[in-house]
Order: sequence, then C-alpha cells, then structure tokens
Amino acid sequence: MALMTKLVSKILDLPPAETTKLEYQIDLKIPMPDGVVLFANRVAPIGGESLPIILIRDPYTFRGKKPDIISRLIAERGYQVIVQNCRGRWGSEGEFQPFQNEREDGLATLDWIADQPWFSGSVGMFGLSYWGYAQLALGSGAPAFLKALAPQMSASRVYGVFRAQGSISFFCLLTWLYQTYVINALNSPKAVKQARKQQKSALQRGFSHLPIGEADKAALNLTIPFYQEAICNDQPTDAFWAGMDHSKQVKDIVAPVHFIEGWYDFFLADQLADYESLRNAGKEPYMTIGPWTHAAAPGFKAGLKESLRWYDVHLRGNRTALRSLPIRIYVMGINKWADFPFWPPPSTETPWYLEASGELTQEPPEIETAASQYRYDPADPTPSVGGAMIFGGGPKNNRKLEQRNDVRTFTSQPMQEPLTIIGTVSVTLYVRSTNQYTDFFARLCDVSSNGRKSTNICDGIVRLTPDTKQADNDGIQQVTINLLATAHCFKNGHRIRLQVSSGAHPMFMRNLGTEEPITTGTRIQSADQEVFHDQMHCSMIMLPVAPTPK
Repeated sequence: MALMTKLVSKILDLPPAETTKLEYQIDLKIPMPDGVVLFANRVAPIGGESLPIILIRDPYTFRGKKPDIISRLIAERGYQVIVQNCRGRWGSEGEFQPFQNEREDGLATLDWIADQPWFSGSVGMFGLSYWGYAQLALGSGAPAFLKALAPQMSASRVYGVFRAQGSISFFCLLTWLYQTYVINALNSPKAVKQARKQQKSALQRGFSHLPIGEADKAALNLTIPFYQEAICNDQPTDAFWAGMDHSKQVKDIVAPVHFIEGWYDFFLADQLADYESLRNAGKEPYMTIGPWTHAAAPGFKAGLKESLRWYDVHLRGNRTALRSLPIRIYVMGINKWADFPFWPPPSTETPWYLEASGELTQEPPEIETAASQYRYDPADPTPSVGGAMIFGGGPKNNRKLEQRNDVRTFTSQPMQEPLTIIGTVSVTLYVRSTNQYTDFFARLCDVSSNGRKSTNICDGIVRLTPDTKQADNDGIQQVTINLLATAHCFKNGHRIRLQVSSGAHPMFMRNLGTEEPITTGTRIQSADQEVFHDQMHCSMIMLPVAPTPK
C-alpha cells in the first residue's frame, strides 16, 4: 500500500509524506441521539493521537478492513482521518434519506470525536459533492474545535443540482440515482463492473421513457422516493427541498472555509451564493474555481492539494502556506490563473444584441425586423452537448448541434482585441410560443478563428407555464435566463456566439408541451417558437466584461 500511495502522491503532485507507518481501527461505533449507530474507520500515523483530525462523512464508499487510498494519503501527511458512512449506508444503521440527516448526524459525530482518547482538540473536514454538502450542513452550532472546512464541488443545498428555473436537471438526477442505488449498492467488484457497463443503456431507457414519473423504474428497475419527490416539487421553498437546505445557516459557520469549484459544475451557482453569505457576514472565505466538471480527476487533484494547504494553515498554524489573495480563478480561453481579493471582481455589464441577420452586435436594433423562428418537437428533442453534467460534460464542440433546425445562433464579428468576461452571464429574450407550456434554453459559446469549433462556455434554461406567462397583447413575453458564472477570454479572431433553442435533453428534462401532470403525462405537442429582436423587443445577452489578466 505504501508503494501505491507513493505512486498516487506523485500523480497528484502532493507534498511529501511525513510517514508511511499507520495504524488502523475499523467499525468504530458512533451513537446518534435517536439511538441509531453509525460506523467509522480511523487511520493515523502510529502514535499520532495528538495530531489534527480530518473527518470525512461518506454515503458512497465501503470502508473495508484496509485504509482507502484517500484516507491514507491524508494520514501520511500528518493527520488522523475518520471516515464515517452516513446513516443507512454500508453498515451504518438507520434509513438512508438523501441529504436529510447530515446536520444532526454530523454534529453528533463531532461530539463523539471530542470524547475519544485520541482527540487532539483540532478537527477539519474534507470532501467533494455529498461529502462537501455534509460539511456545509453543519452551519451554526458546530463546536469551536472544528477549525477548517474545504468543500469541493458542493454547496449547502441541493435544489439547484436537480432543478433549474422550473425545469428538471434530468441527466444529473437519474445518473446520481443510478450511481447511488445501483452501483453503490453492490459489494461484488464483478457486479459493479457489470452495472457500469450497463449504465449508459439503462439511463437511456429512463431518458426516453414516458411517462416521466416511471423513468426511475425504467432505468433502475426501482421506484425511488427521492426521484418522485424531486420531479414533483418545483419550488425551493417546498417542504421536500427546504428540509435539505442549509443555506440560511452558512453565514453562521465559524470555521474558515475554502471553497473549490469548477466552471462546469452544477453546484457552481449555489456555492457562489454560499461564498457571498459568508462574505456578507464579515468572514473571509477562500475560493478556487478551475475549468472542471463535477467529478473530473483534475478538479479532485486540485481540491486535495488546496485542502492540505488549508489544513496546514488552520490546523497546524503555518500561515506561510496561505496565499496572499483569497480568490483564484482559471480564465478559460487564455488558460491562465488569476487572483483577486473578492468575487466577483470588478466588471462592466455590457449588452450584446440579437439581430435578425443572426449577428450579435453592441448596438441595439434600429428597425423593425421579422422574428427568428424554429419548431421544437419533443419527439425529437434538441440534444445536450457538454455543459454541467456528471459525465460527458464540460466544453465540447457544438457545431453539429448548431446545424439543427431547432437551434438558432447569433454570432459577433471576430474580436479585434481580446475580450474577457468574469462573472455571471444573463440572457433577456422576447419570445412567443404556440404552446403555453414550453422551455427556452440559452448557451454562450466561443467560436474559433477558423469557425470549425463553437465551444460552450455557460448556459441556462427557463420553463414557461400559464402561471409564469406574462405576455403582452401580441402574446410576446420577456424572459430572463440566468446562465452559470464563468471566466473566459475571447481571443483575437474569435467570435461570441449565443445559441437559442427550447431544450438540451437529457441534461434538462424535455418539455412535452402539454398541460398533463409531469408524472403521468404521455402526450406530446410541438411548439412553434419566435424570438424577437426589434426596437421594441431588444433581446440581448449581458456580459460582465473585465480586464484581461496579464
């Protein structure tokens, strides 16, 4: 194992190990206030009872009788590591209710740690995704000995992961359920391998199945209560989502926090909101954002390295390991890292207007023009290509997608000098549809100088219903689509492109176009869509233009 961790340490470019001589305790019993017992393992340098402790709360990984590679890598650098399986997972007692018990169970676990003979008085937490959510769920009330949090690709709530401006993040939802309830429920490596092999075809069955309320059964051969609730509850204030939402308590977190995120991660918007909550409360959280998707190896590598530096500062008191500015972001396009004192850095909100000719210009339209039109057919939904997805996402060439009849593009002239945007992007469209139930999807792309590549940068979707529709006498409605934040430079010769369509399936669940309930509807209806761009209806994309990093 020492040879393996040495190899992995080199691949991950970690600081040198302090020791490879570790002790290991398995099946530590941690009682919860309601009598449920959760199980954990401990790995630490031999004789390391006085070392800082790193807690990992994990619903996914079987702990086993030997240290897992992540625990060992951290322990070899001078820490005690506690890996605990969440309630109802891998031998821990109780019922697994995703995201529901992490605050109470986490606080009880910290209280238990404080009573152990190897308690050193200094604890940090580690991990991405669900592991990171478990850190931020603690909010107020965490003991003073919790001194460092490093949530990666995560946030204090999950509504924004599975829902998007009225739509449903279908790919993420169904894929996460397959990983959690199929793959992570198997003990046999052979069975896991077979389940992974079948994953693509199984998920495709779910993505194409109607009614949507049976998609979990079609893909997983299971009816999952979480799925059924997620597709039916469309507001973040609904009791289902509110029970998993700890965002209001983020401001009360006392432990120093270093957020690690990716521009193509579905947690991005909510993590930025968590950062803002801490900043508004007078705290100074650190944040690192790279060009990563949710589960990408480069993102995990960066997250582990940044976490170890954070622990070095706040658990060991090594202030020299702290970088001078708290915000470090990767500017895509020019592929440079840039540091700032806060997020977002200063920028100028700059509108670019859609023209009937298919151009994107900085001057608003001066004449009356015909609307851009296309037909959206749910039987042949506009596909998703890249973006914030668990697998297969990130930046992709969208040229083939843009040739479809149900996609409209608006493109600028080539850049005469670099144009950098850093911050949140939004799109305002004036639209009309023959359907009362319909979606509008917008995506910002960078077109290469030779025009052969149109690479997606950020995107968003909005779902319209009779309840949300506020049209004028001509049936024209103004809609705002919030795209993910980004940092990107359009280089000389490159062009800005905005895609407009009515879906990105299966990243977002296709809109069937009818009034039937989402769980039982099977009837589909095409929509004839219009996008207006005249003097009275200035459709635009708003770009946060910032100085280009040197």
